[in-house]
Amino acid sequence: MLAGLNHMTLAVRDIARSVAFYPRLLGFTLRARWDSGAYLSLDGLWLCLSLDDVDDRRDYTHYAFTLAEAALPAFRASMLAAGVSEWKRNKSEGASFYFLDPDSHRLEAHCGTLESRLAACREAPYSGMVIY
Repeated sequence: MLAGLNHMTLAVRDIARSVAFYPRLLGFTLRARWDSGAYLSLDGLWLCLSLDDVDDRRDYTHYAFTLAEAALPAFRASMLAAGVSEWKRNKSEGASFYFLDPDSHRLEAHCGTLESRLAACREAPYSGMVIY
């Protein structure tokens, strides 16, 4: 059902510092930035930086896998039936199911792309958002 890595979200302490690091040292392209986050890309990889308390084991760092939207309800139902825990409810563009693996790593099955997210943000930008 899953079709590869969709995006990575990393909790960061300082958005400005991270926005400088990823493009300058690792070659990422800054696609959008707002008060509490940024979207970057690198050769098809979507990276989200999210301002958070990275010392807190409950930060927003997670790894998302691509899933067709039509497959999401069955995927979610099968995961819950298998006893998998849901750790977050989706609040952003693109349907998602956030779940934990057996070692409590935060994972997500996501239906959407960086381009669909940016299109939604053009319609309803986050606080302080600039899209490049």
